Amino acid sequence: MTRLQIGDKAPDFRALNEHGNPVSLTDYKGKKVILYFYPKDMTPGCTAESCNLGENYALLKEKGFEIIGVSPDPAKRHLKFIEKYKLPFTLLADEDRTVLEAYNVWGLKKFMGKEYDGVHRTTFVIDEKGIIEKIFLKVKTKDHTNQILESYS
Repeated sequence: MTRLQIGDKAPDFRALNEHGNPVSLTDYKGKKVILYFYPKDMTPGCTAESCNLGENYALLKEKGFEIIGVSPDPAKRHLKFIEKYKLPFTLLADEDRTVLEAYNVWGLKKFMGKEYDGVHRTTFVIDEKGIIEKIFLKVKTKDHTNQILESYS
């Protein structure tokens, strides 16, 4: 779905986290970022993906990664999601879809013969200089950490 490619400068953004505090990509300058976009908190696939990243957070940090999740859910829902599943990273509330649209991950989807607009589950790995290093369009929700790490071996 996305038109962004490996080697492109990652679009900067500013969105509110689960506590209502502004977060931007420039806050992470000098760090490698796993920026993952997912449709909705508390749903099976999104929970599996977020928990897989959360359960492997120490390993990912050890490898030099920071993690940011983005969905159109409101901050209060993100906070409940984080508390329920003990997620150790920030989630951005992109209710106006500014970040989703900047990364071209919002658009037409099809499910059971119906078409609707929604989030295309996508992960970007952004290097320390803000350049897109990896893009995952077919996310393995239950094994996303290994999917990311194996792409570096």
